[in-house]
Amino acid sequence: MFQFIPTIFGYLLKFLYNIVNNYGFSIILFTIIIKIILLPLSIKQQKTTKKSAELQEKMKTIQFKYKNSPEKLNQEMMNLYKNEKMSPFSGCLTAIIQFLLLISIFYLVRSPLTYMENIPEENLNTYKQQLQDEGKQISGAYPEIDIINEYKWLKEKNPEDNYIDKLNLEMNFVGLDLSKIPQKNIDDYKVYIIPILYIISSFISIRMTTNMQEKMTKKKKEDIIIDGETGEKIEKEENELDAIMQTNKTMSWMMPIMSISIAFIAPLGLALYWLISNVLMIVERLILNKVVDD
Repeated sequence: MFQFIPTIFGYLLKFLYNIVNNYGFSIILFTIIIKIILLPLSIKQQKTTKKSAELQEKMKTIQFKYKNSPEKLNQEMMNLYKNEKMSPFSGCLTAIIQFLLLISIFYLVRSPLTYMENIPEENLNTYKQQLQDEGKQISGAYPEIDIINEYKWLKEKNPEDNYIDKLNLEMNFVGLDLSKIPQKNIDDYKVYIIPILYIISSFISIRMTTNMQEKMTKKKKEDIIIDGETGEKIEKEENELDAIMQTNKTMSWMMPIMSISIAFIAPLGLALYWLISNVLMIVERLILNKVVDD
């Protein structure tokens, strides 16, 4: 399955590349298209998040009422989800899609000659062997990137090869070489531009998420006080909400930290995809927060 999705993405990215003739701009267009395709899911997820917060009090009531009857508790919880037209696994779908996207885009950027250009494996192995025989360094993780960078030499070596010109991908994007890997080009300050911008966009995205969660938590605390509950119960409820808030904060940092780590050991094309995806997500969230709140 991990091969199927990047293959489909590869056809789309190649189509866009043929239009703009630049790897960076084709990644930007690719990211926009993916965001548009996933927009209905984003809208649904936004509504689900807000509705889930509203259901918390009903769920706690059911949990307290049937705390000594697990079977009845599960039945009532399922009835609640059914009546509210929600699924207890709705959040899992988004997580699964994000994971599949992460893996698929990594495969695509790691092996553009395979998924974009559809160059046969035997040809790629021949290019790789020729470079190794010449004493040129070939990365074990990103051999196709090294092959692209040695296009001119390989063209002289294989003038009759029907696939050789497919190696000539335009990787220069506004002065940045998207084939470069930050970890291998530590002395080149340009390789840090996209990852740093990605980190900044991640901080903004996380802050937006945290603000939304704090707003929802504050509203719940206000509702607890309005309901006239005892001081001891109010303190207990607030402690539970604070614990949930802290857990959500920790979870919100996990994906960016993992992505940032990968961005420094992967070609810059991957970091560019994540950067554009983050920017679009911030804009999307601002709009959806307004629309859903209204």
